[in-house]
Amino acid sequence: MAKAQPKKARRLVTARVLGQVSRSMLPFYRKIATSRSFAGQWSTAVVTADLALMGKLLADIPALAGTENYGTNGIGYFISFPFPPPVAFYTNGTTIPPGMVQFTFSTQAHRSVALAVIPLYRKLAASPCFAERFAAAIRRKDNKAVTAMVRGLVKTASLRSVTIEEHGAALLFKTRFSQYPYRNVLFQESM
Repeated sequence: MAKAQPKKARRLVTARVLGQVSRSMLPFYRKIATSRSFAGQWSTAVVTADLALMGKLLADIPALAGTENYGTNGIGYFISFPFPPPVAFYTNGTTIPPGMVQFTFSTQAHRSVALAVIPLYRKLAASPCFAERFAAAIRRKDNKAVTAMVRGLVKTASLRSVTIEEHGAALLFKTRFSQYPYRNVLFQESM
């Protein structure tokens, strides 16, 4: 009887996925960082779970105008992008870790996080080589490499940790604008 060949590992995070998500999200983070009014409206939509307002605000950003997969849990938001299987959906967002507080989302803390992550998303969007190294490090579960790449671009003391989670990365920030930490996350949704 022939020995079964091991299945090839499914590549749930690739340079293409990271690049596409980053290209879509970069204008959003720029708008959050540069427009106090937009950021304030976004925070209101997050805390009040106003999906209609979230959709209206996303429609103002050409790269996200057609986005249909977004949501809030009252302490953060998630924007998901469809991809062919096995990825299905790859998600980006910013949230307070669950269980700490309800219906709270600081505009200032969010703006601080957005400003901090712009260089990372810019590099992932513009450099396929960097995106491939980042994706490969996530697939290898090489937290040291992912952390080094993130810290090489995210130059703020408020970045407390970088972890690999759900075929993606989670950046934990503790800003002076909130008593709560904020997580900026990239991950593949479970199927």
